[in-house]
This record gives sequence, C-alpha cells and structure tokens, in this order.
Amino acid sequence: MRNVEVVSYKDQWPNLFLKEAKEIKEVFGDELIDVHHIGSTSVPGLAAKPIIDIMPVVRDIEKVDRYNRQMAAIGYEGKGEFGIPGRRYFRKGGENRSHHVHIFQQGDKGVTRHLAFRDFLRTHPHVARKYGAKKQELAGQFPCNIESYMDGKNQLAQEIEQKALAWYQNN
Repeated sequence: MRNVEVVSYKDQWPNLFLKEAKEIKEVFGDELIDVHHIGSTSVPGLAAKPIIDIMPVVRDIEKVDRYNRQMAAIGYEGKGEFGIPGRRYFRKGGENRSHHVHIFQQGDKGVTRHLAFRDFLRTHPHVARKYGAKKQELAGQFPCNIESYMDGKNQLAQEIEQKALAWYQNN
C-alpha cells in the first residue's frame, strides 16, 4: 500500500503545472484545446497530496491513444480509461507519483465537474479549509492506507462537488 502524505500548500505547484502543461501541449499539438491545473494543488492555501493533477481537454478522446508513446517519452505511464469511461489517465513517478493527467474530450461532463470543484474551492476559502483539514486528519489516521483515506474523504468531496456544480451553473 502507498503512503498517504498530505502537506501544506506549496507555492511552486503552479509552476510545476506550467512546466508539464508546456510538454503536454507539445505532445498533443492541434488535438489539444486547453490544459487546466485541477485538484487540490490548484487551490491556493489548500493542503494536498503533493501530486499535480492536470486536465488536458482534447477534440477527440479516441485519438489520445495514438500519443501513448510520446507521453511515455516525457515520463508518463498510460492507464487507459482507468475506471472512468471517456477519460484517458496517465501518471508520472511510479510509486512516488508526482503528476496525474486526466484527459477528457471537449464537452465531457468530467471537464465541468473538475473545473466547478476547483473554482468553487478557490472562491470559498472556508470550504477549502474544511476540506484540507479533513484530508490532513485522514492522512494522520490512515498513513499507509490510501483506500481508507479516499473512502474517508469521499462523502465530503461529493457534498462539495454538488454545491460546486450548482454554483458553477449559476456563474
């Protein structure tokens, strides 16, 4: 089982995202519409596992598989949909993961879901603090059990996501 580490927000996370986003843009070229920094490392002040989550948005998700070799050349292991239909998932760093890439096709509900969650936490710092505190508590409680950590934060994350989606649609 992987260790669970939740750390205080690091100012270098946006720059780590920008570096990877540049390489991803070079890989996908015109197939790429946009690249977003998502997940907890994209929310200033939020405690997070030190893994940069990146969400490229592409024109055609079926074409992404053609780029597996180029993604491997910049350090990413392709995992296919990895449990989420319509997504392509890549990870970097092996057991000491440093980056996750979640690729969606333009218009996929996954794009809206991730952007709503991120933007809601960015504009509601009291909710972000509550979420960060829960993650830190769970990391302390389950330092060697990622599944229990994920299960423990799932309910709060789903509650935040529902509020975020409603908020996002009204903004």
